[in-house]
Amino acid sequence: MSKAVLGIDIGGSGIKGNMVDVDTGVLAGERFRISTPDPSKPEAVAEVVRQMVEHFAADGSVGCTFPAIVRNGITLSASNVDPEWIGTDADKLFTETCGLPVTLVNDADAAGVAEMAFGAGQGHQGVVILLTFGTGIGSAVFYRGVLLPNTEFGQLEFRGHRPVEDWAAASVKEQKDLSWSTWAKRADRFLNYLEEIFSPDLFILGGGVSRKFDQWGKFLSTKVTTVPATLRNEAGIVGAALTASGGSSGR
Repeated sequence: MSKAVLGIDIGGSGIKGNMVDVDTGVLAGERFRISTPDPSKPEAVAEVVRQMVEHFAADGSVGCTFPAIVRNGITLSASNVDPEWIGTDADKLFTETCGLPVTLVNDADAAGVAEMAFGAGQGHQGVVILLTFGTGIGSAVFYRGVLLPNTEFGQLEFRGHRPVEDWAAASVKEQKDLSWSTWAKRADRFLNYLEEIFSPDLFILGGGVSRKFDQWGKFLSTKVTTVPATLRNEAGIVGAALTASGGSSGR
């Protein structure tokens, strides 16, 4: 019998959730969304997660993505969230607030877990690097299907830019009104750098811009296979649910 687990994707503007069949990666019904509290302090976000649990009448494990380094349930960075998250035992806070066991996972890692299980990386046993191009640049690395958590490649210094996401994130394209070709060449330089250092067998490119890969993928010069993510906006929810169910080999 298929097992349904609540997956929640915590973002800067919205918190989205749905029940996920962790055997197939299929979402049940419509997603539910609540705006992210402002300020997005830990207790306020935990309360929204509790509302999500109540909305779906969840009664088992819950998985949540979060845009930060997450080690053993503790959030250790806050590059795009409220500074109060640094050092917070988020697993404990959310579990106590919701009355159910809650597991946090880095948002890009969750997307990668989903893509490896049900998307573009399914069945791939080599070195796979997933990058999410959005407000920043998230990353997830896998070898033989096993996740190396919290890589945070978007925080690297590259070509004098630190972090590189301030130069090559999709948000920079919008802010500076860059053409697809101009922005893609920035992404391409970073991809080539990662290719030189890590020798991956596959790049998976996610984030909102993956929907328009046909407009910018042609400007990439990577030697290894480079493909758009296939689960798109559902990846975080699916990956969170898989992690909470014990289906992530990186946990």
